[in-house]
Amino acid sequence: MSWLPAVRMAGQNLSRNRLRSALAALGIVIGVLAIATLGVFGNVLQLSATQSFGGIGNQVIVSPNADAGVEELSQRDVMTVQRIAEGRGEVIPLKTGGAVVQASGGRTFAQLYGTETPDALFDARNGTIPPRLRQGAVVGPEVADSLGLGVGSAIEIDGNRYRVVAVLQEAQDISPITPDNAVVLPPGEFVAETPSQVVVQANTREDAKAIAGEVRDRVNAREQRVSVFELSSVIDRIQEFFDLLNAFLIALAAVSLVVAGVAIFNVMLMSITERRGEIGVLRAVGVQRRDVLRTLVVEAALLGVAGGVVGLLLSLVAVFSLYYFTPIEWAVVTDPSNLGFLVLAFGFGVAVALASGLYPAYKAANLHPVEALRG
Repeated sequence: MSWLPAVRMAGQNLSRNRLRSALAALGIVIGVLAIATLGVFGNVLQLSATQSFGGIGNQVIVSPNADAGVEELSQRDVMTVQRIAEGRGEVIPLKTGGAVVQASGGRTFAQLYGTETPDALFDARNGTIPPRLRQGAVVGPEVADSLGLGVGSAIEIDGNRYRVVAVLQEAQDISPITPDNAVVLPPGEFVAETPSQVVVQANTREDAKAIAGEVRDRVNAREQRVSVFELSSVIDRIQEFFDLLNAFLIALAAVSLVVAGVAIFNVMLMSITERRGEIGVLRAVGVQRRDVLRTLVVEAALLGVAGGVVGLLLSLVAVFSLYYFTPIEWAVVTDPSNLGFLVLAFGFGVAVALASGLYPAYKAANLHPVEALRG
């Protein structure tokens, strides 16, 4: 309860010179707005970039190491990868190539993929991808739109005719295995007997990292036979970049709060100089040092809280404007991780205000009553 009179008196003291108090609080407003907005914007960019990669962070791609003169994967290599990934993900042997696709609507060049389980890598826009692709073809959306294809249409590749069983959905994320210009055929339609690469769709990113490490250790134990591309490492590098970017932006915004702290420090010193007589009277009638100290510290805290609240409200307006005026998704804008930057900005603003008011408050509390009255 001893704090309530201090809060009331601090409010009255600040209201005496509202313009000066408002200008001091304005520095906190700008600092909190800068930290919260830049922090959230950086985090939103990071979340959007990570989201654009979708589930590829769970993918591991094993290919022949061309630099070591290895041109194809052996069945032993494929079986080793399958044993390593057992229980931690699905292994999809993949044959690749390229060819001209002909249909009644014309012709176009397409990327060919050969696998029995295309549903493990792609989603269907039209039709249903069979669990086991034994016959027919699954075409990508660009090929289908270019040639006017649909489920049941016929295409011709290298003199062989295939019936379209499904049309793939457009790419939703970034991946080396792209469906847009693809045609997926049964692997038996390819001349090569062994797969061009093996794609491991791991259950989690941790499983993907573990599988990639074991493949390097076991398959490349004697010679560098395979090249292992762990897509989660790409995401890790991107996240490291955005972490550095966020730290830089927040540090840059924190400078404005330091400037605001100097303004509050100046306001408090000026206030003490103007109220030396008043402080002397309070001390002469028996008001304790701690009460004077408490009142002045509360003044600084009120400036910090008021500026912090206004700064947070303006930050929320800026963040929601980001959703309305940019293609950023609502789920990214309202992600709980953004709340941490708002709390950080508000807490830092109040802390700077308190730190700026401590010395002036201590100086006022230790004024000798006689000297204060004389001043």
